[in-house]
Amino acid sequence: MRVIVATLAAALLLASGGAAQAQPQPASDDMVLLPAGNYIPAFARQSARAGTAPSSPDRPVRVDAFRLDRYPVTNGQFLEFVRQHPDWRKSRVKALFADQHYLERWQSDLDGGGERSARQPVTSVSWFAAHAYCVSQGKDLPTTDQWEYALSDRGRNQEEVKTAALAWYGRPNPQTLPDVETASANGFGVHGLVGLVWEWTLDFQNALPGSDLRNGGDKGGGQFCGGASFGAKDASDYAAFMRYSLRSSLKAAYTTENLGFRCASRTP
Repeated sequence: MRVIVATLAAALLLASGGAAQAQPQPASDDMVLLPAGNYIPAFARQSARAGTAPSSPDRPVRVDAFRLDRYPVTNGQFLEFVRQHPDWRKSRVKALFADQHYLERWQSDLDGGGERSARQPVTSVSWFAAHAYCVSQGKDLPTTDQWEYALSDRGRNQEEVKTAALAWYGRPNPQTLPDVETASANGFGVHGLVGLVWEWTLDFQNALPGSDLRNGGDKGGGQFCGGASFGAKDASDYAAFMRYSLRSSLKAAYTTENLGFRCASRTP
């Protein structure tokens, strides 16, 4: 298993043009600083220690302070990335790192839809591509805990979040996505966590539903994405169960037309 992970990591580094490990960057208006705090994850999670029982589903998890992109990454931003890193263009990306639907909304390698779509969230990107983009910016994908903590919003307006999430799931994917700036912000000032696009996160298979925990170290396995996820505290939280079922079906090379991402960074 370690050989597989090492091989994929080396190939990813090569495909991203030899990008270095993410380093903390100065704060900017494009990112929101989230203070340290606790949140309760939706499900019990795999323990990091072999032979240790999974964590309790109702035990708060501590999240250190971190910075998160205010908006999801846009077509315009991703276009600049593929200009500088040609191996991530539609015609050149390796099948190992993205399926055949990669950047499916784009007309060509360097045509993401023009000015009309430049501020819309980029979608149909694989976990590998999203991770490479974030590393190229000196950042990384947010962990599942960071993403969930951002959406938990210290308990603010969670019933409204649930209602909005279920309404969003019931609507067909639009042909044209709205600009990221039009998405509403939560109490932390993070926009578009509900109702815009699903979002990849860095880690994977750290929740019990739908995951084979024996494959926890394989980046080719199911990756976790975010998208209106929040602490599910009872069996009637249907939106949480729906979301975690979808996540468990993902693999790192998968792309879908409503799956995007945003980046995170540790505070300096």
